[in-house]
Amino acid sequence: MGAANKVPGVSGGIVAFVMGFYETFIYSLQKFNSKSAALFFRGHFKSFYQYINGRFLSLLFIGMVISYFSISKLLDFLIVHYELYIWSLFFGMIIGSVIYIYKDFKSWNLNTLLMAIIGIVIGVSISFLDPATQNDNLWFVFFCGIVSVTGMALPGFSGSFILILLGNYVLLLVDSVNTLFDTFVFIFNGDFSFISDAQHMRLLKVLLVFTLGSIIGLITLSHVLTYVLKRYKNKTLALIMGFITGSLGVVWPWKNTVYKQDKFGDILLDANDMAITENYERYFPDFNIQTIYLILIIIIGISIVLGLDWYGKKRKQLL
Repeated sequence: MGAANKVPGVSGGIVAFVMGFYETFIYSLQKFNSKSAALFFRGHFKSFYQYINGRFLSLLFIGMVISYFSISKLLDFLIVHYELYIWSLFFGMIIGSVIYIYKDFKSWNLNTLLMAIIGIVIGVSISFLDPATQNDNLWFVFFCGIVSVTGMALPGFSGSFILILLGNYVLLLVDSVNTLFDTFVFIFNGDFSFISDAQHMRLLKVLLVFTLGSIIGLITLSHVLTYVLKRYKNKTLALIMGFITGSLGVVWPWKNTVYKQDKFGDILLDANDMAITENYERYFPDFNIQTIYLILIIIIGISIVLGLDWYGKKRKQLL
């Protein structure tokens, strides 16, 4: 589930759903309420742990943290050296997520169709807007933490994909996570020189704020989304399907990055000496051997998501 949350286009909620523990996950999160708070602050820690289904949540989140670190290092390497191939895989996974949601949706009517169209219009509009630039303002990072966990609470909705739209995917899910991993390595080797590294400490602070936002968002949104889905389930799913479909242009693999320039033609840099992206020039590729490889990778991405769905159905049949 942690690996799925890391990859744009794949929802951790989908993994929980097809593996058969989605309802247990949401039910456990809803236990973080006034009663659990009273148990905790009165010192009844054992009762608190049992009330929130602590064993289940602990094992789940430990597994997610381990996978988060391993996938982060891998993505860091692949994005630098094989960017076109990685975005092709992400593109395929998002298509797979769209197919996954559409194929089981049986409640089409005028209202749900209208919501889907609204979602598509919003998604397409976002796709062709100037992409957000990376922003490490702590309040914005906190907001990113809140919205990034929606994919865990809502199957089919990728939180990491939203971070791409917000411009902070690399900062929060690659750079910051890798910095924390490096911190553990430094401490294990008895090297504390990272404390004097301002950029290193800034990334740790960014990750801490992002994590706090994620925790608060996960608990809050589990209540809000459950309320909305109970009362407006079909309309909500139709809106999400349309939004994801319309947003495919964001991760279209074949595009050239256009950087902001000053009046002298020099590329502008942000506070971290990174080139500031202004927009993307999308194009259709020539038909060659590389294009064939990329199309195959897109098909693999689709197959990964639909394979999870197939596994979930087989598992239910066996049970």
